Amino acid sequence: MKLDQTQPSISASLQKLRELTGDPLLVRGGRGMVPTQHGESLKAPAKRILDEVGQLFLHKTPFASKEEGRTFRIGAPDYLDIQFLPNVVARLRRESPKSRVIIHSLGAEVDAIRMLSDGELDLLIGNWEQPPEHLHLSRLFEDPIICAMRADAPYAKRTDSNDMTLDDYLSLPHVAPSPTLPGFHGVIDSFLTQQGYQRNVVVESAYFSLIPYMLTQTDMVLTTGRQYLRFYERNLPIKTFTVPVRFPTMRFYQLWHERVHQAPEHKWLRDQVTQAAQALTAR
Repeated sequence: MKLDQTQPSISASLQKLRELTGDPLLVRGGRGMVPTQHGESLKAPAKRILDEVGQLFLHKTPFASKEEGRTFRIGAPDYLDIQFLPNVVARLRRESPKSRVIIHSLGAEVDAIRMLSDGELDLLIGNWEQPPEHLHLSRLFEDPIICAMRADAPYAKRTDSNDMTLDDYLSLPHVAPSPTLPGFHGVIDSFLTQQGYQRNVVVESAYFSLIPYMLTQTDMVLTTGRQYLRFYERNLPIKTFTVPVRFPTMRFYQLWHERVHQAPEHKWLRDQVTQAAQALTAR
């Protein structure tokens, strides 16, 4: 009655199970049919299997972040705002203490787009002039482009923050980050090339977070986002300048593949990253 099946149907199913397991499974006892020892041992794994199969056809439940744990793999460059990724990590630790977070660095030798497709990354954060069309994306924040150099450099001492000329900008020695994606040369140099300009890059570094410290001991110029330089401007002897090139605003996105688009835990992850970005721009 509980299974809503007839007795012959149940008997036929039981016979198939007996043939598959090589055990009677149910035998007559003093008060009806009772499970054999082997039959009893099958109850727990059978329930687990049926529960898991049932999940394939049930509506997805929201990720219970406080109770459940997942491993989240995030690819991100180190030229993000100095507080952004730490804030993301702090939020994930606070809201999902049982989860594990793996942050992958990006470089020209790392095919992050393929890693998204293959499941080696769950989320990719960065800035692109034209993000890949086959991926899902949401915009995180925008950052106007400025440049900076050592505050007591001869050029900085004699030039006001708004008086840098185009000739000065192109001829001054620049430090630039190494490409973070294969075939991608960055929004700065890509835009300059489109305008027919070329700056004087004398140092290229894969360690973007060290570049502000390089400025303090050299005559080089760094061009990047205002939010990124805000922290270093407060803590290092550097001076920022308005760039004499009408660069488009740097737009930072989070990208993800279709394979995790509907997964509740990944929707939750993307919400956390979005909220960290909103807190960043609100400060």
